[in-house]
Amino acid sequence: MRIKMCSVHVKDPATAFDFYTSVLGFEKLLAMPEHQLYIVKSTEDPDGVGLLLEPSDNKVAAKYAQGIRALGLPAIVFGSPDVRAEYERLGRLGVQFTSEPYTDAFGTSVLFDDTCGNLIQLHQD
Repeated sequence: MRIKMCSVHVKDPATAFDFYTSVLGFEKLLAMPEHQLYIVKSTEDPDGVGLLLEPSDNKVAAKYAQGIRALGLPAIVFGSPDVRAEYERLGRLGVQFTSEPYTDAFGTSVLFDDTCGNLIQLHQD
């Protein structure tokens, strides 16, 4: 058994799709604008997990997304072999971070705003 797809709730799937592909560098796995259905995947792991950009168009999803953000928790964690380099690259593209990368007992990480209602953690592999 393997994880085939996971999702992250977003305010607007089309806007999220643009950010996740144009800025973060993911690629389109599926885009059906007429159904607000957008799925992206990593260019570094083409057979890996798809990420569904799930619309937060119901109260439960919206409350969940708002709640974890208010607690400063990431909605999802992405991996990178070099968090500092990604921090620099994404910063040049205008991505807003909550701090500079930090290292603790669990490794090197940084949180950023995905412009779609979520904090995303970038963790060094």
